[in-house]
Amino acid sequence: MPKEEFKVTPWEVKGEIDYDRLVEKFGTSHITPELLSRMPGADENLFLRRGIFYSHRDLDWLLDNYRRGRHFYLYTGRGPSSSTHLGHMIPWIFTRQLQVMFDAKLYFQMTDDEKFLFKDQLTLEDTSRATYDNMLDIIAVGFDPSKTKIIVDTRDIKSLYTIALRVAKRVTFSTAKAVFGFNNSTNIGSIFYTAIQSAPAFIESEMEGTNVPCLIPCGIDQDPHFRVTRDVAPALGYYKPALIHGKMLPGLSGGKMSSTGDAALYTTDSDAQIRKKIMNAFTGGRSTVEEQRKLGANPDICPVFHHYEFLLEPDDSKLKKTYADCRSGALLCGECKLNLLSKVLPFMQKHRDNREKAKERLDEFMFRSGDD
Repeated sequence: MPKEEFKVTPWEVKGEIDYDRLVEKFGTSHITPELLSRMPGADENLFLRRGIFYSHRDLDWLLDNYRRGRHFYLYTGRGPSSSTHLGHMIPWIFTRQLQVMFDAKLYFQMTDDEKFLFKDQLTLEDTSRATYDNMLDIIAVGFDPSKTKIIVDTRDIKSLYTIALRVAKRVTFSTAKAVFGFNNSTNIGSIFYTAIQSAPAFIESEMEGTNVPCLIPCGIDQDPHFRVTRDVAPALGYYKPALIHGKMLPGLSGGKMSSTGDAALYTTDSDAQIRKKIMNAFTGGRSTVEEQRKLGANPDICPVFHHYEFLLEPDDSKLKKTYADCRSGALLCGECKLNLLSKVLPFMQKHRDNREKAKERLDEFMFRSGDD
């Protein structure tokens, strides 16, 4: 039976994602063992050794330059429209690890303009509130304030706009329509937006007065934005930004999609809310305990297991045992959910503590034109 057709765009993810097919569809490259061997500490990095971050564009070129002493900077972002959940945090945690791994500077773009333009129900006041809320979560991840600057599009547009104009002049409407599916009813702000998202990929080069390589860690759903960025870079005299792509954490309600709504574990959830969501989660289990003891369950389709795999079980041997016990029927879904809960609650409490401290640290992280 053929696999269900899936859809992955910067704004919509649905269906059962075949990540290998997505590499072919987008024209990216798999991260190979040889490439991993060139990244310091890759074998100790959960996201790399488990293939959570699995695809790239020009990572080999970036590492060649790094080996020659050519440092690069990191650029990632968040579209602030709601509270932060674990699915959002995975690329941020990975970006923090890359910052340590390569002693790299980071620009973190808050695309409040994007969410205002693409979500009809949101006002600028809504996106402003979400921006503040999300920045607390970003800082709580543990980025180095001496090497991390948060760019808020509506606040820092003066520093982005001239770069965005140069990008926009090189992108035709036909290209935007082909890449993003725009049509005659699309508002003109949305059509221009990808030029704004391109700007941080070149901002360090502008500030330094010389070309500086850039690496963008992101979910693979964001790749279309940066295909446009990469296409125009040479004509503007910039390096093409390299990308490293991650898979998306499935929601607790099942289905291969990024976690959203009631299926997501938000950093603002209470312990009671987290417990309810996990205990009500979809699993790969059987309809009865007897059947599961006899036939086993399927962890490959189980979002509870994926929460272990993507973030919450750092020990590979324990993860393999959980997988095997699920397959054999030795581990029942209720036990597995309680085990996950015992890992999620302390993780969230630590994050909440850091989030509270972040309220006093916002100014340390805010971008200012001329920061070095």
